[in-house]
Amino acid sequence: MPVFTYQGQNAAGEKVQGERAAENKQVLRAMLARERIQASVIKEKSAGKSFNITFGAGVKAKELAVFFRQFSVMIDAGLPLVQCLEILGNNQVNKKFKDALLTVRTSVEGGSTLANALRAHPKIFDDLTTNMIEAGEAGGILDTILQRISAYVEKAVKLKAAIKSALVYPVSVIVLAVVVVGCLLKFVVPIFANLFVGLGVDLPAATQFVINLSAFISNFWWLIFLSVGALFGIIKYIRTTPKGLYYTDKILLNLPVFGPVLRKIAVARFTRTLGTLISSGVPILDGLAITARTSGNAVLEKALMNVRGSIEQGRNIVDPLRESGVFPSMVTQMIGVGEATGAMDNMLQKIADFYEDEVDAATKDMLALMEPMLIAFLGVAVGGIVISLYMPLFSMISKLAG
Repeated sequence: MPVFTYQGQNAAGEKVQGERAAENKQVLRAMLARERIQASVIKEKSAGKSFNITFGAGVKAKELAVFFRQFSVMIDAGLPLVQCLEILGNNQVNKKFKDALLTVRTSVEGGSTLANALRAHPKIFDDLTTNMIEAGEAGGILDTILQRISAYVEKAVKLKAAIKSALVYPVSVIVLAVVVVGCLLKFVVPIFANLFVGLGVDLPAATQFVINLSAFISNFWWLIFLSVGALFGIIKYIRTTPKGLYYTDKILLNLPVFGPVLRKIAVARFTRTLGTLISSGVPILDGLAITARTSGNAVLEKALMNVRGSIEQGRNIVDPLRESGVFPSMVTQMIGVGEATGAMDNMLQKIADFYEDEVDAATKDMLALMEPMLIAFLGVAVGGIVISLYMPLFSMISKLAG
């Protein structure tokens, strides 16, 4: 489903802007009209996603989790909605978050529902949040929904932290290796090269290769940075197109070491999101659409939208999930059991718990596998340069000794 940005005025004459998913511009204009927003500009947002787990622009996930937790307690205590928003807004240190909450308070005071008021700030409150709150308002269980949103955000932050911790060590070792090798080639190798020229010794092939590489680095170091920058730019451009995004995400999922970990992360996010939505009263078709848009992976998004289309045609959820080839057989079987017993939301949450534990275990196994490989890489790179520099000296010493 495409995403559109819009600008316009609300019933109070205030300027509003934001972004919203809709089938087309006409549907979005009708949606905004029901919220008493007169849209003056509607533009389709360009494609492009990242695999990262993200929350509001300028608002930390921890701030959102605390906000929803406090909000649920205040609603449960019987405080009026407008008063809750005013208290929470005024207590925010983050100015962007404070301004957004006070704007939401004004909209609610003017007669808007909480869900519609939050939809005016899509960079902070995503579709998952607003749809759950809409279901909570309709069912009279807003405090429970807010607690579920808080728990969801906290678990998503924990998953993101596990991914970051898994990347810190390998990235640090690779950066250290590049710095050490670069310093050797830039500063140490030229000293030995001048020494060899003065001695007039014959250089082995390995030594000559290192000296030539040093000369290239010294004269064309800018070309290396330019090439790396161009490579990242090309990849970024490719990922702005739907096909490029799909195929790069597919490659990531099929990588030998990282692919299984990324697949487990995707399954954990999918089951956690869909389970939270269904347990909050969001219809399964809407839940699948929201889960697809917030999956962070184009392959998973396409699979879930195909599943949604199959369900619209009267099929169950299990068969299209299995046919997609994206989800492990254990996941589809457990979802099938949940669908048959009418407890799909609980089953999805159990699958999410299992796969989040699997992500922790997989990242630890990946680090255990990569640690000796990275150390070996660093040793071979640095040791190879040092040995190649000393080879002519060893040859010369052996000749003098003979």
